[in-house]
Amino acid sequence: MTGAQTLFESLRSLIFETAHETEGVGALTESLKWGEPSFAPARPRVGSSVRLAIRDDDTVAMLFICHTNLVDRFRELYPETFAFDGNRALVFKTGNAIPAAETKHCIAMALTYFRNRTKASQPI
Repeated sequence: MTGAQTLFESLRSLIFETAHETEGVGALTESLKWGEPSFAPARPRVGSSVRLAIRDDDTVAMLFICHTNLVDRFRELYPETFAFDGNRALVFKTGNAIPAAETKHCIAMALTYFRNRTKASQPI
């Protein structure tokens, strides 16, 4: 297994671990979108999908739906923690430690995106 494949598997495990630990997410479905593994809550309207892609430069991208504000929010919260690719992805380099707590927070924000957006728009 290459370093990028090992990193990919670590990130995949982190996605499932985060889903298990995050209230309201429940089970995940795993499918292929654009030829890349995609993970999303099995129940509809809970959260957005998270995709993983091994890139040619020995990095792994954790991709989010670009019309959400998720990556912009991650950039605000963790400007020095992650490498970013536009408004689509966090980029992880082989050989670097995964910032687990921060990555799990970003994953949880994605997996609860619709649920939290709906709650935020409800009147008090």
